[in-house]
Amino acid sequence: MAQTLSETTPLEGARKRFASLQTGFAFFDSPGGSQVPDEVGEAVARAMREASANLGAVYETSHRVKAILEEAEAKAARFMGCEPREVIFGANMTTLNFALSRTVARGFSAGDEILVSSLDHDGGVAPWLELARDKDLVVKHIELREDTSFDYQDLEAKLSPRTRVVAFAWASNAIGTVVDAARVSRMAHSVGALAWVDAVHYAAHEPINVREIDADVLICSPYKFCGPHLGMAYGRAAVLETWRPYKARPAPMDPLGRRFATGTPPFELLAGVNATFEYLDSIGGFDVIRPYERALGQRFLDGIAPGGVSLYGLRGMEGRVPTFLINVDGVEASEVALRLAAQRMGVWAHDSWYSLGLYRRLGYEREAVRLGFIHYNTEEEVDRLVAALLRLRPSQ
Repeated sequence: MAQTLSETTPLEGARKRFASLQTGFAFFDSPGGSQVPDEVGEAVARAMREASANLGAVYETSHRVKAILEEAEAKAARFMGCEPREVIFGANMTTLNFALSRTVARGFSAGDEILVSSLDHDGGVAPWLELARDKDLVVKHIELREDTSFDYQDLEAKLSPRTRVVAFAWASNAIGTVVDAARVSRMAHSVGALAWVDAVHYAAHEPINVREIDADVLICSPYKFCGPHLGMAYGRAAVLETWRPYKARPAPMDPLGRRFATGTPPFELLAGVNATFEYLDSIGGFDVIRPYERALGQRFLDGIAPGGVSLYGLRGMEGRVPTFLINVDGVEASEVALRLAAQRMGVWAHDSWYSLGLYRRLGYEREAVRLGFIHYNTEEEVDRLVAALLRLRPSQ
């Protein structure tokens, strides 16, 4: 009989910390946002009860929000592999990306070029397209290989002295394909361009070290890794120091990352972020999470191997995170999602998955089903999903 969480790892008992996982419903929708452990919600509520204030006052609740923010900067820095002063918080990844891209573009000129990846979520593309309209910039898409992996040769061919930014998703939110971020950063820097990384999907499944990949900007979202809805970014100090931020004039300019905040930080959500990092540490971090999730992904691939389920993108676990785009042969994607929901399993059906440069290349006509595994999923749930998918196939 398939076991659930391994009894030999710190993941044992992790599910008990999620009230949402106690109902018997199996969530395979983590690519769109993860479930949240109870302690994170409790931290948010506690901050609202005990730390409703703003920075700069001399009384206790102001001291508490200051401590929350400083702790969040320190823990986010450790998570991303940078310094606390290089951390920037915002409403969400897309809002941060619009704000920071517009900030850096103060120094751009008509005809300057931005390269974006055809794997990207539109939250990593639209900010540059809007800037191109406003400032007469040129946006070029980096093509994909036939297997949907990133085409580094095409990137090399499109780099030029006019390239100012190479913006790319480290992992595809639609099909799970991973990009060699260090290689792209090196190529961007070879022409003096910034390496601008969308790590929203990657951050839920793999460790991040911005120094190792030599990124200039990296943006992610804690709601993908069991935290609250929030945007979190790294900016290389030497780069941020050259930017003039959009901000209210009396707001402080130090520490460095805070000068790019456009208003009062959401202290209660930052308290939740602090609890999120503590939760991830308590279960062993990515040293434990990564191999477990990859084993779940392989179990799923092995399960659908008999046929009747079409998989889009890479065929194995090499070069991907455990996110899969599929269709059940002969069954509309929306019908698959409805029938799985009736069996208490959560997946989504959609057309583009906000990856407008990708989905028309994949070969499905209208929609596809996206599903993904995260560390709170179990082997038993994967087996249950596979069995349900195979049952949905029309009888031959």
